[in-house]
Order: sequence, then structure tokens, then C-alpha cells
Amino acid sequence: MNQTTRNVQPVITRLGKDGSGELVSSRYAVRVGDVDVVLISDGVLPLPTSTMSTNVSEADRNEWFDGRFLQRDTFDWALNIALVRSGDRLILIDSGVGDGFEYFSRAGRSVMRLESAGIDLAAITDIVITHMHMDHVGGLNVDGVKAKLRPDVRIHVSAREVEFWKNPDFSKTVMPETVPPALRKAAATFAEIYSKNIVLFDETVEVAAGVTARVTGGHTPGHCVVDIESKGEKLTFVGDAIFEVNFDNPDWQNGFEHDPEGAVEVRIALFNEAAETGALLAAAHVAFPSIGHVAKDGERFRFVPVVWDY
Repeated sequence: MNQTTRNVQPVITRLGKDGSGELVSSRYAVRVGDVDVVLISDGVLPLPTSTMSTNVSEADRNEWFDGRFLQRDTFDWALNIALVRSGDRLILIDSGVGDGFEYFSRAGRSVMRLESAGIDLAAITDIVITHMHMDHVGGLNVDGVKAKLRPDVRIHVSAREVEFWKNPDFSKTVMPETVPPALRKAAATFAEIYSKNIVLFDETVEVAAGVTARVTGGHTPGHCVVDIESKGEKLTFVGDAIFEVNFDNPDWQNGFEHDPEGAVEVRIALFNEAAETGALLAAAHVAFPSIGHVAKDGERFRFVPVVWDY
């Protein structure tokens, strides 16, 4: 046993010599026509499995998790952000959870992973915030991050979303009790720190050539998705409109949705859109790198992950 340990340890150590000290891939790139898209993992968020299906029985929920060899009580939500280059514009989509949340100690890696990939934060011209939950704005709230960004960086957020977080309504959510106060604080901090950088839009905004944000609502009143289109190809980053369980169960409601019924309608519409057009889909909380196609399977949908090109 000692001999085996001596042989393996140097190999494992060498695997992490890319500057980040990490042993697994945390970024994956695709091209959509002339546009570069990189999905980056911010880490994982361990949350109660009950939050994935607030409108179904425990038995139905357990059946789904058992069928995927997952534990019944806690599920590790993937947390992904995206970086998009279109022409001379470099666009960040969401920013991860940031720091200061001890119960999310396995996330908050987005800034480190951007920098380890050679991305200078000062090169980012635009940021799109799909919605103002803490796992999407928190990375921007970390001490020192604003100073690394260019002073004129444009942060695109829907007007409806900003207005909602002035006095947020949690009456239809089913969250752990520690979460709503943290959400309020993160949203308020973000709005205060970046008040001069926030660029409001109503329904849609073209952020750069081939990159458009559009409001869907549902998860939050001003939740938006980002469409990336070039040369007949398309990828949609759907933010929190779709969760891991929803391909099999599109009508399962999530405890973090401020309008659960509206979120189901949004989700099914996005699924149908992707299935009909053949466009790629990526999401904040689908297993990294979360990029794939959607196929319709009766009343359900089937996720077809991209085959990694490396």
C-alpha cells in the first residue's frame, strides 16, 4: 500500500500544474458560428432535494433520485456561468455566488477560474445578469472585483428585475430559512455597488452582434435568457429556467421560483423551442458543462449532451 501511494501521488500532483491546482476541467468552449462561448463552473451548491420538486410527493422525488444513484436528502446543484466573445466585445453571463456563504463553500470559484484561464477582468466589456439571485450576482460583490473591471463596463439587467428586488416577494418560494435574507442582501449590495454601470432593458437587448438577452420571467419576474446566434447556429443560455430534474419532469416546481406556475410555462416553451430548432442549450444548474440538445420524448424531454471535443 505504501509503495502504491508513493507511485500515485506524484502523478496526481502533476495533473494540477496548470496554475489553478485543480484536477478536473472547469471550463469548456464551443463555437457558435463566429462567436466563441466558454462555459465555466463556479462550483456546486449543496441544497435539499425537496427544493427540486415542491409540488410532488416525497416518494416520486425519491424515485427520480434513486434512479440516478443520487442521495435522497441533498443534491449538488451545478453552478455555471458563461463567457462570450463576439467581435471586439467580451461578455460575461452571470458571475457565480462569490464568497461569504459558508454553506456554499464548494462554489464561488468563477473569478479564480477566469483568471486561471488567462482572462483579464478588465477585458470584459459587458456583463449580462440573468437574474439577481445571489448565485448569479455574488461573484461581482466580492471585495476587489469591481476594481479589476473596467470603469465603463456595462451590466445589462432587465428593468423588471431591478424593480422587483427593491421589495422582493418570497410568498411563493419554498427555500431554506437562511436563504431569503442572503438573497436580499446580495441583490441590494449588487445594486448599490454597480448602480452607475447597470444598463436597464425592457423585453430584449442586443448586447453585441449575435448576442441578445430576452426577458422570460417565471423564476424571477425579470429573469432573462441569452441567445447567441451566428451563421445559422444558435445556443441559448437559459439561466435558472431549467433544472436537472426538469427534462424528465418539466412540471416539477423549484423552491427558488418566485412564480412557480409561470416558471413551468417558461420552461416548457424553452424546451419546445430548443427541440424544434435544434439549437444548443446551456444552463446555470445543469451538470457542467451543461451544453447539449433537447429532444422531445412524449410529455417529457431528453437532454443530449454534446460530445466533448478535446
